[in-house]
Amino acid sequence: MSLFNHVSNKSIVILSRQMATLFQAQVSALRVFRLLGSQVDNPTLQKYLSAIADDLQGGSSISAAIAKYPDVFSPFYINMVRSGEESGKLDEIFNYLADYLDRTYEVTSKAKNALIYPAFVIFTFIGVMILMLTVIIPKIALMITDSGQAVPFYTKIVLIISSVFVNYSIFLGLGIIIVGFGLWKYYHTEEGMIFFDNMRLDLPYLGDLYRKLYLSRIADNLNTMILSGIPILKALEITSSVVDNRIYKAVLDDTLIKVKEGVSLSNALGQYKEIPNLMTQMVKVGEETGELGNILKSLAKFYQREVTTAVDTLVSLIEPVMIVALGVGVGILLAAVLMPIYNIASGM
Repeated sequence: MSLFNHVSNKSIVILSRQMATLFQAQVSALRVFRLLGSQVDNPTLQKYLSAIADDLQGGSSISAAIAKYPDVFSPFYINMVRSGEESGKLDEIFNYLADYLDRTYEVTSKAKNALIYPAFVIFTFIGVMILMLTVIIPKIALMITDSGQAVPFYTKIVLIISSVFVNYSIFLGLGIIIVGFGLWKYYHTEEGMIFFDNMRLDLPYLGDLYRKLYLSRIADNLNTMILSGIPILKALEITSSVVDNRIYKAVLDDTLIKVKEGVSLSNALGQYKEIPNLMTQMVKVGEETGELGNILKSLAKFYQREVTTAVDTLVSLIEPVMIVALGVGVGILLAAVLMPIYNIASGM
């Protein structure tokens, strides 16, 4: 799909809200998709909705029709719609979906946005360093070497680095492109995905943030589906496919097998270090009281708050740390070349 035709999460939230309203007003499914297909601005979504309406006119169910477009409608979304068809509560299901997508988008986007500022500062820092090493320092280097004075060790290192950037920039650029392409290819292998998913969880501080994000996603998925009447086995299977982390996917896949064998959900989850004791104990309470859906809803809210708090703390810490790091880096580089110049001026 073209980048410009990408269907955003926001578009699906709005679409789900509109469908909920129309189904509540007793509008037929065919009419709902025809009407919304003529109103949406996104050309890709417009094409999909028209095609879904054609399938409905041909006798297809809504869930079967939207299942043809997995790039827009996730397995979670499709199974929720199927549940709504079976229970006759499509209006409630589409409201559930809109609420769920809203929560997911808010938590995920907050976590991503927290990384934009440090990424910008790091790239700015790298840009400033490259500019100084390729434009400013080579000119100063001529003055230092022509003076005939002894060059300090740390200044020699800076001059060598500058020389490498000036004389071998093409090779450095090619090297970065090759390494970047290699990492991209590796990332899209099963082994690479597992490696990078593990690395995310092992990062200092950020690893804890990612864990809370995935736990929030698991609890929210399971809670939404269980409250919608989807069996726990199907809910685990779907959650495994949308959790977006190979480590937690493996945990959910193994949990699904154990639950099929008759093990309780809490005991199955309790065998993995990736699942905190708090979640295990809360799930156990939910199983014993018959309120598993509501317990998972509380857990989802708890981890969403934890993610929000962790992101806010991260942002407040990153800004001063990055500014200090940028200042120290530039200061060290300038000191390495300005000290010899100062010595030259003093000796005149």
